[in-house]
Parts: sequence; structure tokens; C-alpha cells
Amino acid sequence: MAELQMYLPGILLAYAALLVGLISPGPALMALMGVSLGDGRRAGRFFALGIGSGSFCIGVITLSGLSALLVAYADAMYAIRIAGGCYLLWLAYKAFKSAARPATVAAKADNDPRQSPAHYYSRGLALHLTNPKAILTWIAIISIGFQPGAPLWVGMAIVAGCGLLSTGIHLFYATAFSTRPVIALYRRMARWINGILGLFFAAIGLKLLFNR
Repeated sequence: MAELQMYLPGILLAYAALLVGLISPGPALMALMGVSLGDGRRAGRFFALGIGSGSFCIGVITLSGLSALLVAYADAMYAIRIAGGCYLLWLAYKAFKSAARPATVAAKADNDPRQSPAHYYSRGLALHLTNPKAILTWIAIISIGFQPGAPLWVGMAIVAGCGLLSTGIHLFYATAFSTRPVIALYRRMARWINGILGLFFAAIGLKLLFNR
């Protein structure tokens, strides 16, 4: 019990740091919004599960020493940024393509038979694994809560708790973005919303590719 009391403040601070990152708009949240609005609740939930799985993976890798790897091999982060930038530009292309469609295209509240659940899950997973923001956020989280000399269970508690928080909150977003009032708004403003998403993804993608 004394050991738990010693490390609990750091664990809770790590959870708080993750929550701040989750409520700030980023590529994952914006992409999830686009999928949930355009392809329905089911698609959005599987996309959210992919994001949550990506969060778990990055957390485990970070706990295993990702930050030390990035220090030793500076090109590793550069490669991640290039991959993430290209993926965001692809998302921008998809958003602009949707914006160019006729305004009669409607969003779906539940199921979209055009794509399998694995398709949306893998898209969410790929987005998060190539998202430098997610990687840097996890490095900060582990640094905050897992101090040198702390037992391994502290790091595992941070990874498990943050992974569950990420999955749960993104599932909430997927549900919220696919409610009838939000979908009704999307039907009226689909071109504008997709156009804004395209500009956001293009700007972040180009920033990742060309900023040093």
C-alpha cells in the first residue's frame, strides 16, 4: 500500500497528460470525425478501436525504450514523420474527393456495407502508429509517470490505463459524431466539412514533411 501511494500521483498525472492530448484536436480526432460522419457509427467505432490499439502499441514500445532508440537513431523519428506526412496527405486527398461529390451524398447512422470492419480498424491503427504527435505524447506520458527506479508495474499501469482511456474516449467520439443531429448537420454541410478536413490534413501533412 505504501508503494502504491508513492507512485499513484505520477500515474494519475500521466493519465491527466493523456486526457489533455485527447481533447486537443489532432489527426486522429479529425479523421475519426470524418469516418463517423461519412461512413456511420459502426465504421467510426472500428476506426476508434484501431486508434486505441495503436495507442496500446505505442505505449508498450515507449515503455520498452522508444525514447532511447530515437535518441540513438535520429533518422527513426524522421522516417516516422515522413510516413505520417504521406498518410495525412492521402487523407487530405480522400477528404477533397468527398468534398467534390454532389451535395446529395448522405451520411449513414449505422452500418456501411461498402467496407469491412477490418478496413476501418486497420486505417485507425495505421493513422495512430504513424502519428508523431501520439509518439511524442507517449514519450512525455512515460517520462512523467515512470521515474527511474520505479517498478515495472507502474509503467504497465500507465500503459494499460492510458490505452483504455484512449480507446474509450475515441469510441465516445465515434458515437457522438454519428448521432442524428450531427449527421443532419453533416448532410447540409458535407462539402464544407470535408473541405475543412482536407485543408487540415494537408497542412499537418506538409508540416511533417518539410519542417525540420
